[in-house]
Amino acid sequence: MLGGALSLTINDAMAKYLTQSYPVGQVMALRGLSIIMLLIAFLFFMNNLKALKIFSWKGHLLRAGAMTGSTFFFITGLSLLPITDAIAIAFVAPILTTILGVIILREAVSWKRWAAIFVGFFGVIIILQPTSDAFNIAAIAPMGAAAFGAARDVITRAISGSENSLSILLTSMLMITIAGFLTYPLGWSAVKLSHIWIFITSSLLVGLAQYLMIEAFRLGEVALISPFKYSSLLWATLIGLVIWNDLPSKHVVLGAFILILSGIYLLRNEVTNGGKNR
Repeated sequence: MLGGALSLTINDAMAKYLTQSYPVGQVMALRGLSIIMLLIAFLFFMNNLKALKIFSWKGHLLRAGAMTGSTFFFITGLSLLPITDAIAIAFVAPILTTILGVIILREAVSWKRWAAIFVGFFGVIIILQPTSDAFNIAAIAPMGAAAFGAARDVITRAISGSENSLSILLTSMLMITIAGFLTYPLGWSAVKLSHIWIFITSSLLVGLAQYLMIEAFRLGEVALISPFKYSSLLWATLIGLVIWNDLPSKHVVLGAFILILSGIYLLRNEVTNGGKNR
């Protein structure tokens, strides 16, 4: 899980670096295209193209739409905010997932989980500082990413029983790539040869991160492993300091700490109670 979190954070850093030279839509399109090509090549090499069979087109399209929205808003947030701030705000996703689970999947939630949700939102308020001069309108972008990400996770939970993970990944990446290419009339920049390896490496890191996280959940207990994904905040802080000389402010650290505690409680409670009234 630590390796997966590190891979994703390096990928986020690469996306942020690329947005300094290219529009968000172009980064989405080219990175998505690279992932699709690598995924199809892998399945062809493994002689497993049948894994792409789809049973619920509606579920795939809804999930792909949510993934596209999450990707657009998160990359936008990365382009406008320090990487640590963007990732810290996106930690609200598990809280939003719990709320959407109640609304869409009719999952029961106890008062303890509602308390954790409100505590988590308090952490978000500390990070955003909506009533102070320090409020940054750009912070809305990672919040949007978290909202779409929560919808994506709930939809994934609903369709995972009948759909293959690889087919879900492919349809989502197809929609992200198409959405990115639709921004071409808005103006793209010529791709520098020195940046091609970054697009390819970013795609490989996404695949590596998914593989490492799947292996972590396969080999260990979810309640024990899940909290380690929050190590991405540490990696983001180190990367932000080394590359952009950015350090998170005190309110970002405090708010992220509260969000992490809330998220860990919700994750552990989810696993411990196994979907019962919590």
